[in-house]
Amino acid sequence: MGRRWPVSSRVFVLEGMRVTGALRWPARDDFRTVVSLAVPVVAVQVGLSAMGLIDTLMVGRVSAPDLAAVALGNLFFFMVAVFGMGLLMGLDPLVSQAVGAQDPTGAAIAMQRGVVLAVALTFLAGAGLLLAEPAFRLAAQPDEVIPIAVRYALWSIPGVLPFYLFVVLRQSLQAMSRVAPIVWTIIGANLLNVALNWVLIWGNLGAPRLGAVGSSIASSISRWGLVVLLVAMAWPLLKPYLQPIRPGILRLRALVGMVRLGAPIGAQLQLEFGAFAMVGVAMGWLGTESMAGHQVALTLAAFAFMVPVGVAAAAAVHVGHGVGGERLELARRSASASLLLGLGFMATTALLFLVFPRALSGLFTVDPGTLVIAAALLPIAGVFQIFDGLQAVSAGILRGVGDTRVPMLANALGFWILGIPLGLLLAFPLSMGAEGLWWGLAIGLAIVSILLLLRVRNQLGKELRRVEVERLT
Repeated sequence: MGRRWPVSSRVFVLEGMRVTGALRWPARDDFRTVVSLAVPVVAVQVGLSAMGLIDTLMVGRVSAPDLAAVALGNLFFFMVAVFGMGLLMGLDPLVSQAVGAQDPTGAAIAMQRGVVLAVALTFLAGAGLLLAEPAFRLAAQPDEVIPIAVRYALWSIPGVLPFYLFVVLRQSLQAMSRVAPIVWTIIGANLLNVALNWVLIWGNLGAPRLGAVGSSIASSISRWGLVVLLVAMAWPLLKPYLQPIRPGILRLRALVGMVRLGAPIGAQLQLEFGAFAMVGVAMGWLGTESMAGHQVALTLAAFAFMVPVGVAAAAAVHVGHGVGGERLELARRSASASLLLGLGFMATTALLFLVFPRALSGLFTVDPGTLVIAAALLPIAGVFQIFDGLQAVSAGILRGVGDTRVPMLANALGFWILGIPLGLLLAFPLSMGAEGLWWGLAIGLAIVSILLLLRVRNQLGKELRRVEVERLT
């Protein structure tokens, strides 16, 4: 029998058992429970990724400079915005643990504070995007690409606020295991994005032919459509959490606590995305074709990566429910099932990348030089797919228990202390070029995944406490 403390203490351990190996082999029901949430979450992630995939497909038929500009401009947008996105993902443990503890008031307060933070983050990210041109010139990017990429970045600014508001709504609905409205919203936003791309990239229906810049305008409009449609479709679910405005949502101590919880997630994503951004910048030093080929291969890898990201989100929710509801065994089995699901899928995509690199790359470009580089990079992506999936799911599990700082440190070590320096060494002094940069990424991902797996084992092997933001200040 397990001893249970009063709910108010929000602590639980198993009496008479010193837990050292936390993961448990999941039963069939555990897989079914994770999959039931992971499948729609994966659909959401794939749908979001599809917007960028469609942009790449449609712009790739314009010119190599336009395709490279989309790569650079989109890279800069996420370099600026990804910290705020990660900070808002601090809602994962707050809302999911509140749901597990049957505390709707706590979930509502967390969501409304998330909206406050989203508005504040919009000003910071918008200011950062204004620095696109000096940033691109400092990074020594190709002269033919910079003007297009700058306009791409500037037209991304109107889409920053809906980008952050969507993160708040998505994380909150996922934590409640209510994902269907997000799925239908993503489908609608993709259809809108395709239509706007057709008009603005190619100059149809009397519109000017804007190429890469048209795809940025389409993305900003589509992000607003995403939020408006989601609120409209999910209003019966959202209304009790968004109305009325709860007392204390502007309490500085609590907002600072949310920032302290979410900031390490933001820093973790910044470090990870920054590593890929650094590789993208280094590709620019190798030339336009290397940068365009990198974009094609990265788009394919990122598209596959959306599946373990979705599994990670489901893991964060179910582990958070276990922590909030004082059900340690549920948290352990959900974690194990999530890891196995993520590993299985990424092993499958790794095989595809290893066997069909040229055929897959040919879907995105007709430029011979770009195709050669993309086909050379995809097998390396196949190698790091497995590690990428494991680190993503492990990070989701740790978010579920409220452990956000160690993943940040693991990313700093794996990518910036080891992976990126090694990649630059292989690419330039050792003359391996684009492939050397990607081998550095693969080694960095392997290190991060090992460190996070060890952390998961450690965290789920000790007593766990529900996160309360006021205690984080």
